[in-house]
Parts: sequence; structure tokens; C-alpha cells
Amino acid sequence: MNPVVTKEIGASPVKAWTEGVPVEEAALQQIKNVASLPFIYKHVAIMPDCHWGHGATVGSVIATRGAIVPAAVGVDIGCGMMAVQTNLRASDLPDNLFAVRSAIEAAVPHGRTDNGGPNDRGAWGEVSDSLRPGVWKAWNPYNVAAFETLNMRFQALAKKHPAAKLEQTNNLRHLGTLGTGNHFIELCLDEAQAVWVMLHSGSRGVGGRIGSYFIEIAKKEMERWYVYLPDKDLAYLAEGSTHFDDYLEAVGWAQDFALANRRVMMDATLKAMSDSLGRPIMTSEEAVNCHHNYVSRENHFGANVLVTRKGAVRAREGDLGIIPGSMGAKSFIVRGKGNRDSFCSCSHGAGRSMSRTEAKKRFTLADHALATAGVECRQDEDVIDETPGAYKSIDAVMAAQVDLVDIVHTLKQVVCVKG
Repeated sequence: MNPVVTKEIGASPVKAWTEGVPVEEAALQQIKNVASLPFIYKHVAIMPDCHWGHGATVGSVIATRGAIVPAAVGVDIGCGMMAVQTNLRASDLPDNLFAVRSAIEAAVPHGRTDNGGPNDRGAWGEVSDSLRPGVWKAWNPYNVAAFETLNMRFQALAKKHPAAKLEQTNNLRHLGTLGTGNHFIELCLDEAQAVWVMLHSGSRGVGGRIGSYFIEIAKKEMERWYVYLPDKDLAYLAEGSTHFDDYLEAVGWAQDFALANRRVMMDATLKAMSDSLGRPIMTSEEAVNCHHNYVSRENHFGANVLVTRKGAVRAREGDLGIIPGSMGAKSFIVRGKGNRDSFCSCSHGAGRSMSRTEAKKRFTLADHALATAGVECRQDEDVIDETPGAYKSIDAVMAAQVDLVDIVHTLKQVVCVKG
């Protein structure tokens, strides 16, 4: 059993699962800042992949009563993972996987998606409003009504918050698109050589607009009430206020959009694989689709609280989750143990060990090629900041949280599509 390290570094205690995993000074200061907030419930829980983020560290689990910090949720609202096990085996894959990667890249828009750009057309594309339901049905025939409801909720949000200019975001065009940065689609093999499809993305531009809008509102609230904070990004919205309720409504929509976005991309990926390989692909009934940047109402230690997980996965007893490594490392399907002190949480990945800028300075294309040997993936300057050396050791991260999760499957990627 891995011991929990308790650090009294703020007004509230901090319980960290970081034994054997380095944590930079900037992240420690952020943790101290969060722990000093007066509405923290019990303690702050820190996951082993924690590293510096805007306002709060990535890898934080923050339970609160009476307030919410929008920057602790972040701007990539609902970002998370989805994975399915297929009926394919390693022996069903060709020796050269370039064609499979190319098929996925053609089917799922990825990379920079500026207005009108070639990668900006998601499931809805550029078809007229009258044809959109038919296009959605072709992509996801079992969930037409659910998406129409999601779209109606969006229209209500946009009307309610005109200053956010949500109608100018690409929410419809971004449905089924991957994005940039550390978002990815991977084909992986498990310990029994079964083929899995795993992907990572969130609520795209519309979630970013919602997050930024409410972060600024929270900052203005702090100015209005003369509230001093150790970091302006920790500006909060008080429960009972209109802004508080509006934020939870908007963030709930963004989280639902992120779930739908991952489902659409998974459908498109499986179809592309099927077309490329020339055979039908079936999936197991047990698909995992989990957020790791989100807020939810939960009960812990007998109290109803808001739990913000910024770079953390819910891991109640029996919950299935996904903990990915870097491009060249292992990933894991895990089952939660329901550890109460972690607010039933675990890490969301390996966690960055350095900034993107530092990674680009430190690593070369030759370094990247060596680190991703055996993986069909991009080998260019634009992915150097995602090279495996820019991340912490996934083995060390998993060793630090043995009392949070059990490993169900160990996955090794053979194809990686980066945004």
C-alpha cells in the first residue's frame, strides 16, 4: 500500500500521491495557494501526474463548499478519454500501418481548425441547417434526439450570455474534431494482443470560450467585493449568486458536448479502420468515456460538495478509467478502488515534466524518432513538444497511486494520430 503524504502547506491540508514523482516548485506554490482558499472542503488531493497549470495545478482534486473556481476547471472543459476494445488482434493488422493512420487522419479533422479551414469541418460540415439532422444521423444514427437537445441547450446559453459571443464559436463545425496539443487518437495492443482504439479530446473552441468568459466574470466579482487572492486566476463565484448557477449550467453543457465529441470521433475512427482494413470491426460492450477536466456534485465524508478535477479521473470503487502515457509509453485501463482521501480520484495521465517551449529546445527529431520507435506516428517539428521525454515516467506515476486504482489492461500504442 502506497502511503499518502500529508503536507500542511496552506489553510487546509494537502494529501498528495506523489512519492517517487518529482513536483516542480511552481506547482507546489499553486497547491499552497489553492489550499489557502476559505471554502476548501477537508483537504486538497494531489495526483502523481501533477504539474503547473493556470490557476491550479493539473492533477488537482479540489472539493469545495459555497464557491467554485472557474480557472480550476480550466478552459478545456470536459476534456477526457474514450477507449473501446475491438474484435481485432495484432495479427489482423498489416505490417505497415501508414495507410491506417492516413485513413484515420482523413476521417477525423485534426490540428489547427481556423474558421473555414480544411480541418474545421466536423460531423456537420458545411451543409445547410435543413440537412444537418440527416448528416448527424449518418454519423451517429442512435443519438439524433440527444444531439438535438444538446444543440437547443446551446442556443439557450448563447441567448442568455450574449457577451460571451458563443454563437461565433465553431461548436457545430467542431463536433467530431480532435484539436491540437496533447489530443490524440491511438490504436493500441493490450496484454492479450487485442486491438483497442483510444482517443483524447474535449469541448473544443466552444468550451474554451465558456471557460474564459466565466474566469473573467469571476475576476470582476473579486474586484467588486475587494477580495484579495494569492493568484488572480483563483477568482471564484459564490454559491447562491446568479453567476454561480450560470457557470454550472454552462460547464455542464460543455461537458456533455465533450462526451458527444468523443463518441462521434470514435465512430469515425472505427469506420475509417474498417474501410482501410477491408473488414467489419466490432467493439466490446464495455466502452470507457471519462472526463478529466470537469466539475460535479458529489457526496464525500457525509457532505454534498462540488468536486473539481483538473487533470484527474473519477475512480469510485468499480469505476473504469483511462490513464494514458506519452506517445511512446504504455497506457492503462484501470478500475477505481474508491479511496476516500483522494475524493475517489486518480491521475489522468503521465503529466508533463517540462513546458512545451523547453521540450522544443531540448529534444531533436532524432530523439523523437528513437523514443517513438515501433509507433506509426508523425515525425516532424510540430510534435516535438509532445515527445515522450517531455512527460513524467508513467511507471512512476502508476506506482505512486496503487491505493487509488487497479490495472485492468496495459496498452501499448502502435498508431498515434496527433492534433
